Amino acid sequence: MATPYQTGPFYGPGGLWKSKKKQTEPTSSRDPFNGEDDKLDVEHVSNTSLDPTDAARPARSRREAPPLVRDLAPEERARLENLLVKKIDLRLLPMLILMYLMNYLDRNNIAAARLAGLEEELELTGTQYLTCVSILFVGYILMQVPSNLFMNKIGKPALYLPTCMIVWGVISAATAAAESFGGLIAIRFFLGFVEAAYFPGCLFFLSSWYTRKELGFRTAILYSGSLMSGAFSGLITAGITGGMDGKRGLRAWRWLFIIEGVITIVIAFAAYFVLPNFPRTTTWLTEEDRQLAIWRLDEDIGEDDWTGAQNQTFWHGMKLAFQDIKMWNLMVLLFCFVASGTVTNLFPTIVKTLGYNNIHSLLLTVPPYVLGVITTFLNSWHADRTGERYFHITLPLYFAVIAFVIAAATIKTGPRYLAMMLMIPGVYTGYVVALAWISNTLPRPPAKRAAALAAINAVSNASSIYASYLYPESAGPRYIVAMSVNCVTAFIAIVAATVLRFTLVHLNKKLDRGEVVEGAVAVGEAVPGEAAKKGFRFVL
Repeated sequence: MATPYQTGPFYGPGGLWKSKKKQTEPTSSRDPFNGEDDKLDVEHVSNTSLDPTDAARPARSRREAPPLVRDLAPEERARLENLLVKKIDLRLLPMLILMYLMNYLDRNNIAAARLAGLEEELELTGTQYLTCVSILFVGYILMQVPSNLFMNKIGKPALYLPTCMIVWGVISAATAAAESFGGLIAIRFFLGFVEAAYFPGCLFFLSSWYTRKELGFRTAILYSGSLMSGAFSGLITAGITGGMDGKRGLRAWRWLFIIEGVITIVIAFAAYFVLPNFPRTTTWLTEEDRQLAIWRLDEDIGEDDWTGAQNQTFWHGMKLAFQDIKMWNLMVLLFCFVASGTVTNLFPTIVKTLGYNNIHSLLLTVPPYVLGVITTFLNSWHADRTGERYFHITLPLYFAVIAFVIAAATIKTGPRYLAMMLMIPGVYTGYVVALAWISNTLPRPPAKRAAALAAINAVSNASSIYASYLYPESAGPRYIVAMSVNCVTAFIAIVAATVLRFTLVHLNKKLDRGEVVEGAVAVGEAVPGEAAKKGFRFVL
């Protein structure tokens, strides 16, 4: 009989004599991640040494590193892991950024198309143009959660994401054929429906390859695609408006959709040959790299990530996510972030109120996005470097509040353009860190993380449905109502981030005391790596 403190290869936590493992084949011939180590011949389990709290807790078997990782010296392990991360970066990030640049460009190019003759040629009146902007987000919201859960289920993002991109590229190019308000509305709705797959899918994709300390900066790199698209959109539209308006009988806005749609399709075909799947299902890594890629995520959280389609159920993931109060807190935070950032949906129109012509106005939209890319990179890099989230999220929001106040308070050109320069960095510098905070706070299981990322992103984008109506041309140049709403939502985002930080501090204190916290690995449980040493802790 095991004593209360007996340990060894056949004893689990608390002195449980668990089992002997089957040895029907050499260890080296097994796939270390196929679950064979968990198939046990149970001989005897004694509960005499268990206290009541242990009895209520499911037993964990201690997982060991796979052979190719276990035998590495610490220095060699660190060297190989650095090389692996660089290899993952080169394989994933350039293509994901390029794809997201086109995703955002195809979604928001209608804002630039307004200055290239769209509203005039289609004879849109009243709020019809604003409705065309808003309707995309109806389809965008409806599809996000089902899409993310489906991608998690099949485990083939390298096939799923490029296929969706081809479809939305075709739809985007078809916008050039619109001849009426009704036709444009239909195209925009289905464009949003298909584009919904990409951004939440990418967030989940990245969280399946990178540890928590690496995720913030990679999320920023991904989101830089959207910020760069804002800069490129102004430059591209200015060039097309100045050089192609009227070519072959087509107005500049039609050429804009055709050119960008075709580029999207070409990039999507290239993505089939570049993007990997999840670490467990990918084929481009060596066996040693594959084992290390899986194990380092296991170490980071104390629980394995994507293990197989049979473990990824749609409804279970949604249920876990919706039962977690932290998800609702994050949803408020992200909703208010996006609500404040809806100013970008009509940014060329806002810049046009400075009084310059169309081409100059389009060019003036570039510097705020360039500044946004720079501040986003620096802030996210520092957030990952320090392991801190709260202040990297909230401090930029104070600049956003100041920018919205200035924009609503004056009609002078200099101060108003200064406000425009601060709006985009003020919102998006902290936004990308908040996106990483979702995966940091709701890390496992992957079905829950996929559902939470999609649900939060879907609800947060609901603000884009009503926000466009806050910017009628008659409200310019100060757009007092819109800027006031943006100011309030930015402040609420600060409050939501503060509440979440207090919540996570409280949960970490419970973990310090060895108490069980849902979704976390408590100290003393048989888990690998850093989680075994100090237990899972929520990132603050």
